[in-house]
Amino acid sequence: MNQVTIYTTPTCIWCNRAKSYLREQNISFVEKDVSRDREAATEMIRKTNQMGVPVLDINGNVIIGFDQHGINRLLGL
Repeated sequence: MNQVTIYTTPTCIWCNRAKSYLREQNISFVEKDVSRDREAATEMIRKTNQMGVPVLDINGNVIIGFDQHGINRLLGL
């Protein structure tokens, strides 16, 4: 089973598109709102060295932004 975490903010259009895409593909994920969760924000920055969202962690592999092809590749879709 895939382990997917998505770092988001409530106003991020690309975050919402990424979450919608994962739901359409029946992929469960953990959402971390970096605007409200300082620990999650620090974790995201440590993994990526940047502050932009969305960031997806798929089985330990990081995708920055909504990269549908990269998501498909890492999830085997």
